[in-house]
Amino acid sequence: MTALSVNVNKIAWLRNSRDGARPSVLAAARTVIAAGAHGITVHPRPDRRHIRPADVDALAALLAAEAPHVEFNIEGNPAAGPRDNGYPGFDRLVETARPDQATLVPDADAQLTSDHGWDLRDPDAARFVREVAARYRSRGVRVSLFMDPVEEQITRAKECGADRVELYTGPYAELVEQRGLEHADTRASLETYARAARHAAGLGLGVNAGHDLNLDNLAAFIAIGGIAEVSIGHALIADALEMGLSTAVRRYLDAIAAGACGLENSLDDAGSA
Repeated sequence: MTALSVNVNKIAWLRNSRDGARPSVLAAARTVIAAGAHGITVHPRPDRRHIRPADVDALAALLAAEAPHVEFNIEGNPAAGPRDNGYPGFDRLVETARPDQATLVPDADAQLTSDHGWDLRDPDAARFVREVAARYRSRGVRVSLFMDPVEEQITRAKECGADRVELYTGPYAELVEQRGLEHADTRASLETYARAARHAAGLGLGVNAGHDLNLDNLAAFIAIGGIAEVSIGHALIADALEMGLSTAVRRYLDAIAAGACGLENSLDDAGSA
């Protein structure tokens, strides 16, 4: 089944809105894990608006001691270097925390949220990503590249040494929001992602997905098949405000299971046709 990695950035963002330690990122991680999530994701940005370096270290220690079966995924731009505010640089965070997976994202320092994948047609970008991927893999860290669902770019991700790609699902989620799941444009978008996932699998890449996935669009996306992991934060935490964090995690796991059933049914229908 597709793994669910819960992004806890928004827990830290709420904590940071006031001085103090509430809500606790570690307590939230424990709740998420107890509810059945397969991973914890953080995206520590240089401005420290939510996850701070100390959170990364504390989460790494927590998972190692209490939940070694749970994946730790750190997202960010590997070009982000040290800052005067105490941010040590993305590379240093990966070196010290040694997460199971590092998801490399080409976002700017002050960017509100990630909104595009790597353009590896740029030889400088490709060279940089190749060097970073080799360095992280030598540390035992799986490397995933945040990518648009473009087959040529996914091929380049493989050439740069990625283990996985994370498909940026924002455009699909926007179509569902504006036009609904059954609209022809939405169905065409899903097919684009399905082709991208099949192409990646054919190259030997694992396929992750993330950005704006929620309870309205998740099951249909999972039903395209081939998705190893989804990383979900904002929508899940927003739902948790109404239904509680444990229940929200279970609802997202249910949506993943429903999507897997949809895939199985479509395969059965194809086999009997």
